[in-house]
Amino acid sequence: MSLELINNPFFVTLQDLGRFSYAHIGVSNSGVMDEYAYFMANKLLLNSLDSNILEIGCSNVIFKVNKNTKISITGAFCEFFINDEQKENWQSFEVKKNDIIKIGKILSGNWLYLAVSGGFLIEKEFGSNSTTTKENLGGIDGTRLKKADILPFKKSKKSNKTFLKKELIPKYEDEIILRVLLSYQYENFSKQEIKKFFSSTYMVTKDFNRMGCKLQGNPIKCDVNGIISEGIAFGSIQIPSDGQPIVLLKERQTLGGYPKIGTVLNIDCFKLSQAKVNTKIRFQEISYNEALEKTREFYSSCSLLNNLSKISLDS
Repeated sequence: MSLELINNPFFVTLQDLGRFSYAHIGVSNSGVMDEYAYFMANKLLLNSLDSNILEIGCSNVIFKVNKNTKISITGAFCEFFINDEQKENWQSFEVKKNDIIKIGKILSGNWLYLAVSGGFLIEKEFGSNSTTTKENLGGIDGTRLKKADILPFKKSKKSNKTFLKKELIPKYEDEIILRVLLSYQYENFSKQEIKKFFSSTYMVTKDFNRMGCKLQGNPIKCDVNGIISEGIAFGSIQIPSDGQPIVLLKERQTLGGYPKIGTVLNIDCFKLSQAKVNTKIRFQEISYNEALEKTREFYSSCSLLNNLSKISLDS
């Protein structure tokens, strides 16, 4: 019982929520770039919230189904086909032995997620299936998937088709606001520079991957040229010597020596992960208590996904 990759896609990896408590030995957290899409893909199948999943960051991906199962697809909007019949995103589907699943062109967003009922039967490393290619950890052989890779899964029971109501499906817009908690070395930035940071519009550049996203706009000056390397949190905003902010994401390095003006609210990083090049970015300050409340609201809503009526899943 498995899903088989029958072509060589540019970038497909196995991911879950990531690995934690290993930064002290240089192991990055990794994990899915967009947790909202990840959670929804799993709950469309009634999987546990930490089930592994395929994260797809490219067009033209083809799978063959070797045993009947149920799949779901969420995240970036794409041309999605089962046996050459086009299907909608953010839904679940029954697939049968010898069916062909194809991901065509990605239309909006960057990362899409394909889950199977019960998750894939892949051994974990350091407590996670998340693939970190720079460290050769997780997934299959610690690297992106390639032609002929086999992803085994458990036998699944037949169940009703589920899909997400339109109001719960995100829109990947060309202008987004990222909420920021001032932190780290913000005292080393003058009031004028902090004001400029929050009043400026930045653009997403091509220098954007699972490690981080470099922005372009009004350069921000810091009173210090560098700092002693220290641990880096998800969403940290580094200000290098050219003054252009870098938001650090799931596969960030564990240590860094650039001053950091603050941290993007983690749940806003999921929106950033789906932003295309040239998307306009504005920053908005948020207090610690507001950040805590918004984060709790997000993860509390995800924990309620076990009750289908509360997440408005129609079947």
